[in-house]
Amino acid sequence: MLGGGLFSNKPVAAPTNPNKDFEVTQPPDDTVSAMAFSPATMQQNFLIAGSWDSSVRCWEVEQSGKTVPKSMQSMTMPILDVCWSDDGTKVFMASCDKQVKCWDLGSNQTVQVAAHDAPINTCHWIKAPSYTCIMTGSWDKTLKFWDVRSPVPMMTINLPERAYCADVDYPMAIVGTASRGIVVYKLEGKPEMVKSVDSPLKFQHRCVAIFRDKKKQSPIGFGLGSIEGRVAIQYIQPQSSKDNFTFKCHRLNISGTMNVQDIYAVNDIKFHPVHGTLATVGSDATIAYWDKDARTKLKSSETLDQSITKCCFNSNGQIFAYSIGYDWSKGHEYNNPAKKPQIFLRPCFEDLKPKSTN
Repeated sequence: MLGGGLFSNKPVAAPTNPNKDFEVTQPPDDTVSAMAFSPATMQQNFLIAGSWDSSVRCWEVEQSGKTVPKSMQSMTMPILDVCWSDDGTKVFMASCDKQVKCWDLGSNQTVQVAAHDAPINTCHWIKAPSYTCIMTGSWDKTLKFWDVRSPVPMMTINLPERAYCADVDYPMAIVGTASRGIVVYKLEGKPEMVKSVDSPLKFQHRCVAIFRDKKKQSPIGFGLGSIEGRVAIQYIQPQSSKDNFTFKCHRLNISGTMNVQDIYAVNDIKFHPVHGTLATVGSDATIAYWDKDARTKLKSSETLDQSITKCCFNSNGQIFAYSIGYDWSKGHEYNNPAKKPQIFLRPCFEDLKPKSTN
């Protein structure tokens, strides 16, 4: 069964797989830029990963932890985002070539379904009662909504700046832009802006994820990660001024110094689909699990030998996937071609249980 790989609370310099996690076979040739598990509508677990090598790969993940490469598609330039259709039959691939292509897994064919005037940084599938579409965010400062059967967008919304990160959990969408902008949309009927605010974080954000109300299971807020080793937890309609808060993470105390830290980027943030707790991964090559309600860290991983670039949970929250590779955070002189990108899987359900239920 998918198991093994216990956490330690003291990160140390470590080999390639210090957490003894399951390694995904035949990973991409360059750093992973996007990753997603198949939706709950599918019985098996499939993992897709897009990469700077311009490919998107698909694996079947077996209960034993073994991964079976199923197929691969390529675009003409690096992949920046990927997502699934709700029925799991299609994968959407957003690229620096200013296009989104739909990959039909059954026929193994691809067709262009979206276009922008600059690289497309985000793509998300939306399944609403009255429509289905993909939402694409680009560096051309627009957000577009596409019926994949039509070459013309259903709607185009101008953004205050370039789209840097986004998330969708119907009926909410969040887009993080350059210049620290955050735009919140509601998707009922047709997409409509709820509010546009400045990020509570002082530095550029890199990742955003929506979280739900535990009882009603409706989206009520989002977590935002920045390049300055910090995460903000923000409610759309906070009940109290104390609800919204930020916390430091992915920082390393420098030995022999007083209160001096190396600060690393938060590269990805994801909320657990069952527990509502969250995982962050960073350029410090560690994973951290957090309970936002108890405002505490649940676990830290051992330190890997490369930055962790992306992460995701499978639909029932049993498996956590993360990718390692160079993220260029230390410039070209630290790029080591001998170190190859890798993707790892680990069981996570127990580790992410909130404090109150342990």
